Amino acid sequence: SSQDAAALTQRRPMAALLVLRCCRRLLPVPAPPGIPSAGPSLFTGPPCRAEGPQPRPRDVETSVTYRDKKDNGTEQQQQQQQLREMIRAASSPQELLQLGQQGPGMGSNLAALAIARLAQLSLQQRLDTEGIRGDPRFMTLLGAVDAQISQVWNAPLLQLLRSLPALGLPRAGRQVRSVEQEVLWRLRRLPLRQLAHLAEHLAGQGPQDSPLLPEVLRKLELRWTELDGTRTVVTLMAKVGHLSPALMERLEDKALELAEQFDTDELRRAVLALALQQRRSVPLLRALSYHLLQKPAELPLPVLTDLLFAYSKLSFQQPQVLHRLSLELLPHLGSLSPAQVSRCARSLASLRWLSRPLAEATAQYCLDHSQDLSLAQLCGILVSFARLNFQPSSSEEFFSMVQERLQGQEQELDMHLLTDVVWSLCVLQQPQHTHLGQVLGPEFHTRLRGDTSPRAQSSWLKLLHINATARLEAPGYQGPFLPPEVLGGHGDKGKDKDKATPLQRGLREALPGALGGHDLVRCDVSTVYGWDMDAEVVLDSDNKPLPVRDFTAPHLSHSEGTKPLPPGARRVAVLRWELPQFSSRGRDLLGRGSMARRHLRAAGFLLAEVPHYEFLELKLERQRVAYLKDKVAKALASDTATSTAT
Repeated sequence: SSQDAAALTQRRPMAALLVLRCCRRLLPVPAPPGIPSAGPSLFTGPPCRAEGPQPRPRDVETSVTYRDKKDNGTEQQQQQQQLREMIRAASSPQELLQLGQQGPGMGSNLAALAIARLAQLSLQQRLDTEGIRGDPRFMTLLGAVDAQISQVWNAPLLQLLRSLPALGLPRAGRQVRSVEQEVLWRLRRLPLRQLAHLAEHLAGQGPQDSPLLPEVLRKLELRWTELDGTRTVVTLMAKVGHLSPALMERLEDKALELAEQFDTDELRRAVLALALQQRRSVPLLRALSYHLLQKPAELPLPVLTDLLFAYSKLSFQQPQVLHRLSLELLPHLGSLSPAQVSRCARSLASLRWLSRPLAEATAQYCLDHSQDLSLAQLCGILVSFARLNFQPSSSEEFFSMVQERLQGQEQELDMHLLTDVVWSLCVLQQPQHTHLGQVLGPEFHTRLRGDTSPRAQSSWLKLLHINATARLEAPGYQGPFLPPEVLGGHGDKGKDKDKATPLQRGLREALPGALGGHDLVRCDVSTVYGWDMDAEVVLDSDNKPLPVRDFTAPHLSHSEGTKPLPPGARRVAVLRWELPQFSSRGRDLLGRGSMARRHLRAAGFLLAEVPHYEFLELKLERQRVAYLKDKVAKALASDTATSTAT
């Protein structure tokens, strides 16, 4: 009634207001005295006694609904967390497939995590994935992911991209293509670390028709300045750099910036990546070499062997680094496998670096493990010794072991390797007549004559050197020899003026003035022994030059003159020694130059040797002419002194 409402209004104003509002909606109840009938804004009742603002009815309903939703959300989060922990703890595919039947609690994220865990378990336990793919519960997981793939978080989505092919789903199938398309849409929003991991994964899959990898590489090219981790930079160089030259250039710049922060293993991986991609980035190699030398601790064995291989592959010589590598490798040599020892020996030979203690230890290793070394590995070490012109202290024992291993096994070697082995024995002055006959026989060298490949051309030149050894340094050898019509003509490349070295050009300009003019000198001579001479001059008994083209020349394939040399006349050959013909450690000639020197002297020449480190220091032509005259005079004086002593 109105009286009751008025009394209630005096005691509890807010409750009365609520009752009146409800009554107005149902019945036309008149407002009690003191209570306006307009709206809540016209109400002038006594103030509320409760402290703080009181909620309106709608606020009460909203707060109740929000609290219920919050409780439901908390319960759902707890359920999902429990499922996530159960997925991580699952130890068999059946447990994971059973979890997939959890109903609405298994959302798209958890389904993606379950599939990733399935792939991990199948890989660890080497399970047959066909049974997993045929299970209806697995198809349920795939359906949950496919229905809400846009709601899958980035990390589970990338795991899913790796897991589906691992479970045997075809990369061209709908499920994999759907995931790839979703990743493609999100590339711009992916963090750089996830983008780098994605590029590494896609590059490891090999060539494919997916458009994802080119887009990932393009995004990395645009965002390369965001790279800040050394491991990420090195990994991208090793795994992705070969796919994008533009990205590799930016990675090299970033590596140059971060080189000081690289640890030893990252230095190794960076240099190895450059070597395998044949990228001779000299500034980066110098920076990595400098920081490698700053590492105080002893380098691990894999670092030593890989760095030797990488530096030799890039032909990058850094004496301080090579000295440290050879010094630290020496104590570990006995623990290396025969393949590692052979590879280290070939790398040092390629770098022209002769560490005598390490070479002696390698020769002793061959003697101690002669049965463990394969024939190809032993031949590789022998060729390395020949290139470096290294004679072991236990020379007799070492070469006896080599000859014993080679006996009867020559037919197992490739023809190019057999040529290298016999050439190496000739360099080290250890040839056997049987080996000479095997490679100089017509059935052997005819297989090389029609081959124009660089390897065949190199082997043919070595056959000329072997033939010269057989004629000049193998007493008692009766043949066979290479036929005269195939000798010579190997030095045509050296006559190309466009490819001439500074030393070669300087000699061509100074030789006529030093040796009496163009008519008295024969330049750029290709001999039948396989060696080139920069100049040849004939001097009479009074050391005056004679017209060289008037006399017979047994060292040429086609002689121009017919006159024999006058009594007392001598032939003088001018030989230039370029930088690659010397050891990296000093001024000792390598095996090829040493054999050339022996052969030409045995053929009757006096040698005027012109090393690069002397001739190129002279800038004026008159200085170079005087230098060449002095070299010829010293060669004549040495021959005179030797004849007098004899």
